Order: sequence, then structure tokens, then C-alpha cells
Amino acid sequence: MSVSGQTVIEAVNLTKKYNGFTAVDRLNLEVRQGEVFGFLGPNGAGKTTTILMLLGLTEPTSGMARVLGYNATREPLRVKSVAGYLPESLGLYEDMTAKQNLHYIASLNNLPKAEAVRRISELLALVGLPEVADRRVATFSKGMKQRLGIACVLIKEPKVVFLDEPTSGLDPDGARFMSELIVKMSQERGMTVILSSHLLHQVQRICHRVGIMSKGRLVAEGSVEELGRKMTSSGGQFTVEVETTGDQQRLNDALWQLKGVTKIEPDGNRLLITCTTDLRPQIAKVVLDSSSSLLRLEMRGPAPLEEIYMKYFREE
Repeated sequence: MSVSGQTVIEAVNLTKKYNGFTAVDRLNLEVRQGEVFGFLGPNGAGKTTTILMLLGLTEPTSGMARVLGYNATREPLRVKSVAGYLPESLGLYEDMTAKQNLHYIASLNNLPKAEAVRRISELLALVGLPEVADRRVATFSKGMKQRLGIACVLIKEPKVVFLDEPTSGLDPDGARFMSELIVKMSQERGMTVILSSHLLHQVQRICHRVGIMSKGRLVAEGSVEELGRKMTSSGGQFTVEVETTGDQQRLNDALWQLKGVTKIEPDGNRLLITCTTDLRPQIAKVVLDSSSSLLRLEMRGPAPLEEIYMKYFREE
């Protein structure tokens, strides 16, 4: 399912203070139906506190949070009925089997037995655990426990899911499986997913938009492409790729004369030119003036998420 225009999660001037310390500072945020939203920031940035306020698990000092129209402070039980939460520290019962854990969660959500049996069978298949359904969770690997945690979250068929570091400690295969599962939750089930993660490559690959938090403030929000272009236009770096024939050393020397060029990386008959402004017209002129043939000239894409992320913390 594609992202719709319907706002599912809304925070307005959301603030949380502890004994004078501001953990979350006037956060404003909207997340739409079916969206996978990446929540980024170092430990202590305020991500988990924000999630807990959105879920109605902790009260804000000021401001407002709504999930599917329910006020998280005044209607926390309503929010819990439509939202699922997978914390970084799982609360599975390790002396029980995978199936027993799921039956217990189903009973807490008052699911009829027949419906619970159907959903449990479906979810075990979805998370790739049908063959170990009757094994005690204590024997599971970290990745298997994370998959079971996702199944426990989905048993009540929530509309919104909050995942706090779901791939933490997983090997590459486990992290890839979890990423694919999150995409399925969004595309096939129409769920809205808030994903808090330190794995920037994962976030860039599966999230529609991201929000970067620092010291309790939401310092950037948008798609990775939008943030990359904004970073470039606000003092970031442009990278122009040029393919030519001719005297590369002479061309290299001439390009260094252009104001704004900060780096030139030769690669065969290609040059990767990093500059502080868009110098494509000037670069093309230098190439032609040097008697080289210009085969290709194009701007590299927006800055990658890692570069965007680090920019905000270099500035502090």
C-alpha cells in the first residue's frame, strides 16, 4: 500500500522535562498512513522518550500527541488499542515456547481462541518461525527473538507500529530479514511504522522519510533526497562527474583554478570534482578550452544519509 495523505501520528510542541533537564524540546511532527518513518539520533537524543509519549506511556510536560486521532495523554488505552510497540529490550517469556508467548499476548488482547490460532499460525509463517513454534524461547538466537517480538506486536493487528532498534545486535542476514519484514508491514498491511535505528544504510533503504534528533530537538525532517538537496544548497558539497579524452594533467591543473573546487579525484578518463557550488557550466568551459573532448558531465545525487546525519553533529 502506498503512503496516503492521512495523518496518523501528530505531535505539536511536544516537550518532556525531567528535573529541569529537557529530554524532548517542542517537537512538531506528522507521519502519514503507510509511511515508514526513520527516527535517528545518538543515545540520549530523545527518540525513545518521544516514542513513549506518543504511546501514552509517559506524560509530556507540555504539548500534545495524537495517534489516529486519539490524544495520547487523555486516551492512552485507545492509543494502545491501535498501536504496537517493540522496545529495544524484549519482554519475552523465555521459559515458554514461541507459540505459548503468542497465545499469552493474544489472551491479553481478548482475542477469541479460534482467531488467535489463525493469527498465530499466519504470523509464525510471516516471521519465518513455524518450524520452531514449539521450542522454548530460551533456546532462540537474538534474531529469532526479534522475529518473535515482531509477531507479538502484530498479533492485535495494529495500525501503527513503533520499533526501537529492531536490528540491534543482529548479523547482516538477520538485519536484512527484519528490514524486508518492515517493508512488508508497510506495503502489504498498510501499517505506519516508526523505526528508531542506528543503522543508517538500513534507514536510507526502507524509510519514506527520516527525522534527525539532537539534544531533544528535531533538527531535520524529510525524505533522504530532500535533506540531501537541502544540505547541498545550504553550504554542502556538490560532486560533478566528468568523462573526457585528452591531457588529464593539463585539465586537472585548469580545474583547480576554478573558485569553489575543493577536491579532484581522477579515475581513468573520469574526474570526480567536489565543489562548494554548482560549477557545471564553468567545468564544461574549462574542459573545452583545454582541447579535451567532453563525453559526459553530470551531477552526483544528493548527499547520502550518513553525510547528512554527521553534518548536524559536526555543527554542535
